Amino acid sequence: MISRTATCHCGELALVCSGEPRKISLCHCLECQRRTGSAFSIAVFYRRDSVRVERGDPASFERPSASGQPVEFHFCPRCGSNLFWEPARMPELVGVAAGAFADPAFPAPEQSVWTRDKHRWLSLPDSIAQYELNPPPRQPAD
Repeated sequence: MISRTATCHCGELALVCSGEPRKISLCHCLECQRRTGSAFSIAVFYRRDSVRVERGDPASFERPSASGQPVEFHFCPRCGSNLFWEPARMPELVGVAAGAFADPAFPAPEQSVWTRDKHRWLSLPDSIAQYELNPPPRQPAD
């Protein structure tokens, strides 16, 4: 089974993520822009039981989201890197910051959400599904 390690800027906080991500998503919402200091965030979503804190003790911050449900963000108390988050709207998943893997070969995002807030100068590949807001919920497989 594949295992990837995500670390903060200073290396004090580390996560181990086992298996393949459930989904990889670009988010252009204004909250993610503020959180990352960039034009978007890239979230790598893993099943909750596939993610464990290997090193460090994260600090947390909770805020409401556009879905009306809170999101709890976990970051390094030393360098401030926002490493992972737990969206109440998707309790089975944990989002991990793609850049924290520091792997240029990491798989590409499959979707782009909150494109209504996307910077107009940013062009996305045709291969990425685009949603003005959140994507529709996934239907359970039969």
